[in-house]
Amino acid sequence: MRILFLSIAVLGGIVAASAAHGESAAARRGEVQAAFESAERGQLTLADVARLQTHPLSGWLEVMVRERDVGKLGSEALGEILDDLGPQPAATRLRQAWLRRAASEGRWSDFLAHDRPGGDVTLQCFALQAKLATNAVDAAWVQAATGLWLSADSQPAACDPVFTAFAQRGELTPALRWQRIELAARAGNTGLMRAAARSLPEAELALIRDYAAFIDAPHARAAQWPKDERSRAMAEVGLSRLARRDAGAAERALASNAALLPASSREHGAVRAAIALWTAANFGAESARRLAAVPDAAFDEALHGWAVREALARGDRAAALKAIERMPAALRANAQWAYFEGRLREDLGDAAAAVPLFAAAAKSPTFHGFLAADRAGTPYALCPRDPSDDARLGRDIERNAALVRAIELFRIKRPALAALEWQAAVAGMDDSRRVLAVQKALQARWYDRAIFGMPANPEALQYYTLRFPLHHESLIRREARKNGLEPSLVAALTRAESAFMPDARSPANARGLMQLLPSTAEGVSRRLGLPWQGADSLYRPEVNVPLGTAYLAQRIGDNGGLAYRAIAAYNAGQGAVQRWMAARPSLPADYWIETIPFRETREYVPRVLAFSVIYDWRLDGRTRSLTDRLEGRDDDNPRRFACPTAPAAGTAAAPIAR
Repeated sequence: MRILFLSIAVLGGIVAASAAHGESAAARRGEVQAAFESAERGQLTLADVARLQTHPLSGWLEVMVRERDVGKLGSEALGEILDDLGPQPAATRLRQAWLRRAASEGRWSDFLAHDRPGGDVTLQCFALQAKLATNAVDAAWVQAATGLWLSADSQPAACDPVFTAFAQRGELTPALRWQRIELAARAGNTGLMRAAARSLPEAELALIRDYAAFIDAPHARAAQWPKDERSRAMAEVGLSRLARRDAGAAERALASNAALLPASSREHGAVRAAIALWTAANFGAESARRLAAVPDAAFDEALHGWAVREALARGDRAAALKAIERMPAALRANAQWAYFEGRLREDLGDAAAAVPLFAAAAKSPTFHGFLAADRAGTPYALCPRDPSDDARLGRDIERNAALVRAIELFRIKRPALAALEWQAAVAGMDDSRRVLAVQKALQARWYDRAIFGMPANPEALQYYTLRFPLHHESLIRREARKNGLEPSLVAALTRAESAFMPDARSPANARGLMQLLPSTAEGVSRRLGLPWQGADSLYRPEVNVPLGTAYLAQRIGDNGGLAYRAIAAYNAGQGAVQRWMAARPSLPADYWIETIPFRETREYVPRVLAFSVIYDWRLDGRTRSLTDRLEGRDDDNPRRFACPTAPAAGTAAAPIAR
């Protein structure tokens, strides 16, 4: 009988009993954080954990201690611990560590006693090994092995004995080998293609090796391939990949393989589409010709978009309009393309045709919807929702032990563990409860939950007060005013950069609320005559926001007072913006933004500008014209907000993006 911990039922009751428990957890937060640090150093003992047994995070502490000597934990003892922990992510972590150890020791019966569905691929393969070792192979085993085999990626080493047995039993048929080879080919995994071909007849093996070589670097031997669907598919993959590196070479190779890929084939059209896409994405001189050569059936959403951008970049508004007219109806009705169709018809002298297009697009609370509203003379579309005030739902959230653990883990700076508990907490929640969970997380200053934790439906995006927090409002207002900026623009950029998480750090080492590189921040600090406090100081809002706001003001000054160019420079660098301006110096702001070559920046600029409108609503309840903001003009006529009575077709699914 275990005595270290209370039963899970009792512990759950303690977790959710009352506000007093929350106060107790808060009072012991420093002690618990120190215990985690001690556990991470390998110094925590079970006796130490016992003193914290009523704390919501005691399960994690026990697991961290048990993991150090998981090999000494017997099957029966493990079962007792897992029973006490119940359905906690900590229990899953301990179970998986124990299973890996049992597998390494070949204790297959013990493994099967504690195995559960849904483990990672390595554990799935260990489970199949265990069934092999215990003579428990059945139809389900064959089905599971087949599923693991049919992957475009190489599987872990634990799967090798399974695949060997799979083949020895005669289940790994040539057809299954070819299925995996074709999956690997689509993924460009030519090494796996060659490995999966082993044991096939020599003639097939040689052909597969030639297929793989072609995908790596197209060659003339493809002319000798069988003229069948499989060879066409391999040629399509190889030439489409070549198109990304060298569209001209891909076009020439397509012509030289006309017998294998006739113009009437689907694969020919797909290669034409790849050639056109990568030419247009680089604004190549051959863009228009190569786009015209793509059959309608080979166009996808990305290529439709690039057809418009390429024409805009050339200043050919008529061609840009034709590209929009070529879109499927649903895509064409999207607020973005409805707006541009209106703009282009207006530019081409048909203002009357533009009116209904702007009116429809204006019902979407997006960058292009707001610009359309400016042209339509209608209020900005905004239909805010408030979280439920149902007391019963609120009590459910307060009683959710996983949510309590998630927030406590966040507060002691264990974000990876907090994310695991968050997923456990919201699993199975309906939308109303999930929104309340987000609200509770925000109260703990876990602001990115409003981005990553909301239900996945358009209506959830309408909880604007949750999704657009105003932490550090006074600091933002002060520094914006000091630098001659609109507070809404600073807040919008902060929201886009860090989701208001002060400890955010990017893979490129940008840090803090406004995601400043230490080198950039140090330069701004010196320019302002401030002492540089080191890279880690950027995690402090009182350091980050003044430097970030000053840097944004500098970027705006470098770009003629035009915020949209400054926002692009903030994301991609001033050098990139200068190149784009040199290439397309006379394009209007909205057209210029749409022709930004980098997808990240092309989406980032409209997102920040749309966010600035929402933050105007949050800060002051009104906003100035987004068109005027875009073009650097002052506006003494504030714009209003209103909820459209009926969303336009094709626009309802596009509330302000994350």
